[in-house]
Amino acid sequence: MDLDQIMNKHLTRYFDGTKTIPEETIQQLLKFLRSAPTSTNIQPNHFIVLSTTEGKAKLAANLGERFADNGEKITNSSHTIIMTTRADLPAEHLDAVFGKEREDGRFPTVAKQENWEYMTRDFVNLRSYTYKDTYHWMEKQTYMVLGLLMMAAAELGVEAMPLEGFDPVTVDKAFGIRKSGHTTTVLLALGYPDLNKQYTTAISRFEPGQLFTFA
Repeated sequence: MDLDQIMNKHLTRYFDGTKTIPEETIQQLLKFLRSAPTSTNIQPNHFIVLSTTEGKAKLAANLGERFADNGEKITNSSHTIIMTTRADLPAEHLDAVFGKEREDGRFPTVAKQENWEYMTRDFVNLRSYTYKDTYHWMEKQTYMVLGLLMMAAAELGVEAMPLEGFDPVTVDKAFGIRKSGHTTTVLLALGYPDLNKQYTTAISRFEPGQLFTFA
């Protein structure tokens, strides 16, 4: 799919429940998702990939009463990903990140690795004690990853629909998410569109003069 096609189409809101994304394509998307960057390589996410009828039904049943209408979007999707974010950033998580970087040989020398670790800890302390926005900062990384995955899906001919219409308390409880120190941030449904329910009206956006300032 080229950029013009992406720009001139509505986001899919309804999926064809009879169509399933090939396993090879899903594995490509998950490989891409694993590679997606985050600030200081903090990797604050855990992703729950739902592909079974039971898994999707469980999520649909736990969206919360006011969001029940979104259930059909999930059950008709081929796959839905629960994208979670760490609720806090304990020292052991940082240690795990640094340990994996050392194991993978991310930096050419120990000195460079140690300097990176010092700078990362300093930045994390800035978020924690000065800006006091550690969770919000990590949540922004989740949304950055979400956007990248949506573009990757489009490249592979898969429709991707983000969903914020859910109660994170009920979703977290249903899937035991908070036990791992995470909480649900956003859902991403993947699949192929129900062509009978596709929007065909014009895309509506502000004019360039209202959106862009050049300096």
